[in-house]
Amino acid sequence: MTTRLVLGSASSGRLGVLRSAGVDPLVVVSDVDEDAIIARLSDAGPHEVVAALAAAKAERVVALLEPVVATDCVVVGCDSMLEIDGVLSGKPGTAQAAARQWRASAGRIGLLHTGHTILRVVDGAVTDRVHQTGTTTLHFGTPTDAELQAYLDTGEPLYVAGAFTLDGLGGWFVDRIEGDPSNVIGISLPLVRKLLAGLGISVAALWQDNGFTGGA
Repeated sequence: MTTRLVLGSASSGRLGVLRSAGVDPLVVVSDVDEDAIIARLSDAGPHEVVAALAAAKAERVVALLEPVVATDCVVVGCDSMLEIDGVLSGKPGTAQAAARQWRASAGRIGLLHTGHTILRVVDGAVTDRVHQTGTTTLHFGTPTDAELQAYLDTGEPLYVAGAFTLDGLGGWFVDRIEGDPSNVIGISLPLVRKLLAGLGISVAALWQDNGFTGGA
């Protein structure tokens, strides 16, 4: 039986990571109120916050699945936030907020936390769940005022965690990282591989069931 991989995210970065790694997931976007969850966990630590967001997204996506998909699938929910000096930043939403985030990040070291929740779904019911948070250290460069304004004008930093991307225009302003780069983009391939192995699902099975064709 074919086990479908379902990505519970609208992120083009996460989708790109999976497709580049040979998997074409079904994308089902949740309608979770992220701000409400973050507000409820205002006193929680970074790992707890991103883990709660990832779990909420995965669980909501299960409720949205078509019956034929829910017969046999795994649902992956992820959420990322940037930590600078103990302060968490998500998606800024406005150019003004993105500028504030960059003023706090420029020339600094940050931690990008991505929570991952994977739910095994068989015959419409969740039969197992695994979760873990990945953390990658980032060393931010310092864009000039003109560079930052030009970056803000593109709109890219407004709707991504920490107001930057590693795989897009923001990559110009990240001097180096320590850890898994795919975790920064929003879904850690090695972490997902280990979590899926805990559910008895191999990468080879994912390729076979979700669009991997092999070759160059």
